[in-house]
Amino acid sequence: MNKAASFRKAMASAVPSLNDDPDKLLVFIDQGRIVATAAPSLSFEYRFVLNAILLDFAGDADTIFVALMAWVQRNQSDLLANVDERANGITFEVDHLTQSTFDLSIKLSLTEGVIVDTDQAGAHTITHIDEPVPEWTLDTLFAGNG
Repeated sequence: MNKAASFRKAMASAVPSLNDDPDKLLVFIDQGRIVATAAPSLSFEYRFVLNAILLDFAGDADTIFVALMAWVQRNQSDLLANVDERANGITFEVDHLTQSTFDLSIKLSLTEGVIVDTDQAGAHTITHIDEPVPEWTLDTLFAGNG
């Protein structure tokens, strides 16, 4: 699963202190499922909840959420475009530790397609499918919501 590592990298770019102390960002895969059809192909889709926990954060939560939205827009755009996914696909919880620090747990409902090609000798080539680049942006998605 590539999206967990991609998410971690995006968060570290948004919060430089995570590069100095990467253990302050925990990333888990929860509720994992494999979805496949009865087709002859061995291709499948991962479906899971990415649970990211940012520990003892002293910055502005908006920094995290802006980076999150940019990552979602590129890597799981249906969480923004689909009404049902938009309502429940991104959740979070905050635990205030002190006046200036908190733990932040973010849960994202993600999918990741995997194509498995088999050659004549029976060897498998496994390719993780990149998300299509959306034709819209966050600016146009919420345009007119004033």
